[in-house]
Amino acid sequence: MFEIPVSMRSGTAEANLRGLPPGPRVPRAAQTAVWFRGAQRMLAACRARYGHIFTLQIAYEGTWVFVTRPEDIKKVFTADPAHLHAGEANRILLPVVGPQSLLLLDEGEHLEHRRLLLPPFHGQRMKAYGESMAEIAAADIETWPLGEPYKLRPRMQAVTLEIILRTVFGMREGERLEALRAELRRLLDVVTNPRQALFLIALGPEKLRDFGPFRRIIERVDRLIYDEIAAHRDAPDLAEREDILSLMLQARHEDGSPMSDAELRDELVTLLVAGHETTANALSWAVERLVRHPAKLDRLAADVSAGDDAYLKAVVQETLRLRPVISLVNRSLKVPFEVAGYELPAGVKVAPCIYLVHRDPEIYPEPDRFLPERFLENPPGTYTWIPFGGGLRRCIGGAFAQYEMEVVLRELVTRRTLSPTRRRDERVYRRAITETPRHDAEVLVG
Repeated sequence: MFEIPVSMRSGTAEANLRGLPPGPRVPRAAQTAVWFRGAQRMLAACRARYGHIFTLQIAYEGTWVFVTRPEDIKKVFTADPAHLHAGEANRILLPVVGPQSLLLLDEGEHLEHRRLLLPPFHGQRMKAYGESMAEIAAADIETWPLGEPYKLRPRMQAVTLEIILRTVFGMREGERLEALRAELRRLLDVVTNPRQALFLIALGPEKLRDFGPFRRIIERVDRLIYDEIAAHRDAPDLAEREDILSLMLQARHEDGSPMSDAELRDELVTLLVAGHETTANALSWAVERLVRHPAKLDRLAADVSAGDDAYLKAVVQETLRLRPVISLVNRSLKVPFEVAGYELPAGVKVAPCIYLVHRDPEIYPEPDRFLPERFLENPPGTYTWIPFGGGLRRCIGGAFAQYEMEVVLRELVTRRTLSPTRRRDERVYRRAITETPRHDAEVLVG
């Protein structure tokens, strides 16, 4: 059991004098080390010790105040976006996604970019990508070896990267696709490797941008992306194309101007990096849970074979509840903000805790059990099921990611049988800011 050391504990009275909820008292560096060793265990221990609202101090992140009750999460998600900045709270992502990424913008700029990016994620247009998703998944699944231990997380990464490259650029083959695939994989290997990530985090976002080895990787990715932007812009059939980059090139700001190359670059990197790594991890968790619940896996295969997708959707929703790939979302306070009886000062970050609200037994009976059935009659709540955040900052690609998970899982259970290589559940393993299966969702494929 993960325990908060006595030296890390503080009393509520002292915390109230500081104007902050209670939390560990050890130095920021010690809290940061514990956080990157096991964020979810730390969150659970703090919730047990301090209650539904508590404070952590994390390097380069300032002060985090975690809220875990739906009513408090609703208050954060529905607050004036001029008072709570999500983009500013995501500053740690700057060296990768760039300053004009949707993830880093606030207020009017954020709303403007969100409007520009919405068309590709419209329901009907998004589902038009389903055929490509299924084709890519099927082709990869057919190459998997049978009857030997096989780690699925790297394969899910390959599948989701191929899907996002196809949907973003419309690219199917060629040297440019191979080069972009290789450079993106190299970048992701750096930023998700736990050992390297700790070093990169220690540098901080501003110094990291100028760190030679990292800068050179980014420059190689940028060169390829700018080449694709130019090639798409010059395409004679641009107006007829349906890939995401072509739609972005046709989008217009309110003043009628197109998106600049720099804006396009930052939004494309955001889609490429955030849009496939998190989905790959979520798919890996779905398989890891299903193979340890063979009756549920059998039901999924039978229902899919019968053309019924209700249980498939519930499996995706329950996976994202039980094994969210990120544990929190953040808002940086520009003005004092009252929540849960505390008047939080400007400058701190308030963090709706995905992991803890998803594990609340008053909301989800038997919260540690994998029970897709819980979502068959009770759809996910707006402030109780938040794997993609909420409010105006809800992940623009959330519906795309869920749909992609459904397509890939459908192809998988239709084409292969799966069983675990070990009896015990795979532990949560933290890779940079995401939570992954410790053994990469290792299975036997039949």
